[in-house]
Amino acid sequence: MKKIFARRGFLLRMAALFTLPWLTMRSAHAQNQQSVQSETSEAIIKRITGGAALQEGRVKLEIPVLADNGNSVSLRVIVDSPMTSANHVKSIHLIAPKNPRPAVASFFYGAGAGRPQLSTRIRLSGSQGVMAIAALSDGSYWSATAEVAVTVSACWDAS
Repeated sequence: MKKIFARRGFLLRMAALFTLPWLTMRSAHAQNQQSVQSETSEAIIKRITGGAALQEGRVKLEIPVLADNGNSVSLRVIVDSPMTSANHVKSIHLIAPKNPRPAVASFFYGAGAGRPQLSTRIRLSGSQGVMAIAALSDGSYWSATAEVAVTVSACWDAS
């Protein structure tokens, strides 16, 4: 009889040992999701630029005016930069303010990266203005915004 209780106690302790880390990770993941979702597009821009002024120009954002489906909207970003070691694009950031997570993507470049452009597909949760921000090595930030009408939304907030 003692063996049965000893074995059950051992099994309960092992189950608790393996369950505790899972519960802790789940809680930490939920807190991280909350902080990411609560960040506004203005806060994202401030985080990217460090409070520096955004300038219009030097960035060209090509995106369709009408997207039938928000699941896959193609876009192209081209930055006017010589891409030399003294003057090059450090990063390009995409922001969609009406998405549950407005910071869509960030792409990082070096002086030897070649042409400062990218082509990708993004998900959009509805009609909105998409913004591209380019950070240059001289500390300047350039942006372009384009409006997109989406007929079928793609992003759904699970919370």
